[in-house]
Amino acid sequence: MAAPDITNGAKSDHPVNGSAKPSKANIGVFTNPKHDLWINEAEPTLEQVQSGESLKEGEVAVAVRSTGICGSDIHFWSHGCIGPMVVDGDHILGHESAGEVIAVHPSVDHLKVGDRVAIEPNVICNACEPCLTGRYNGCERVQFLSTPPVPGLLRRYVNHPAVWCHKIGSMSYEDGALLEPLSVALAGMQRADVRLGDPVLICGAGPIGLITLLCCRAAGACPLVITDIDDGRLAFAKELCPSVVTHKVERRSAEDEAAAIVRDAFGGVEPAVALECTGVESSIAAAIWAAKFGGKVFIIGVGRNEINIPFMRASVREVDIQLQYRYCNTWPRAIRLVESGVVDLSKLVTHRFKLEDALKAFETAKDPKTGAIKVQIQSLD
Repeated sequence: MAAPDITNGAKSDHPVNGSAKPSKANIGVFTNPKHDLWINEAEPTLEQVQSGESLKEGEVAVAVRSTGICGSDIHFWSHGCIGPMVVDGDHILGHESAGEVIAVHPSVDHLKVGDRVAIEPNVICNACEPCLTGRYNGCERVQFLSTPPVPGLLRRYVNHPAVWCHKIGSMSYEDGALLEPLSVALAGMQRADVRLGDPVLICGAGPIGLITLLCCRAAGACPLVITDIDDGRLAFAKELCPSVVTHKVERRSAEDEAAAIVRDAFGGVEPAVALECTGVESSIAAAIWAAKFGGKVFIIGVGRNEINIPFMRASVREVDIQLQYRYCNTWPRAIRLVESGVVDLSKLVTHRFKLEDALKAFETAKDPKTGAIKVQIQSLD
């Protein structure tokens, strides 16, 4: 049986919109329960990509150009799990990716070869209650790429449902890959209901905290305070957003830390919203102690299975505590924000590596001494 026409009429062995026939073997970045990290051949194979035989109905093949290393990738490699999500075999990492469409199944009519896309890294069932009510991040049968056992995007080529491949026009592939952490920040802001003029505390100046900072500034929150234990990251936050007040977290009780934040960083004003981006118990506790009466602590960060919180402080101050799991319906909004320049992500990528140097890239992302904010891997030249 002949392979289906996967090019929408284009000849796959000639350049199409600047894209040539794939010629490099598909390789990916793997880890396992022994915490090894290595590069090996991945699926689909080069032959499958070239022939289109591996494409299913509704899918496109994407040549991945840029992929960011997320803290969860480091965690799966170093610790082998995040809560109930456990690495139990050879596993491909990566879920922050953008690339170029190189093949299209005949059933897909809104994408064509040569389209630049960002990959929303989930496949949902479209049948459970969260899916049917529009909160598909809670899909009961979701396949989220890079979450075991679903292989991730840190490879040269990947087949993915076209509905989850978002056109990014002339946006850089680096910015396209950053749409995933931007979606995390947008989901948090939306559910936390950050409003114009709100005093906002952001806990943690890692990539998610910094992108959340940019979003809060764009939304008109003020004053803005960001905390961290690392002077370098606080300096980076100040360079990224000169109006932000930075606060270095010291070794003291959460209550004393909160008092110092309110006194020294906010000038006596208690934050209406604290966006907690670390998942660290002491940071969550400090955010609860700092929040105003009737305020909100919104936890974006991922932490241990069980933590202690200052329950009675939250109770007597009516502090709402909310949590987040990934995102839904954020990608079109994220694309508009970047395309319009409302949110500028270009300074966040501090280190770049080729796919062949992925091990060095992961070591760089893991080591705080490198000063890395966002490390990205280019899968193809």
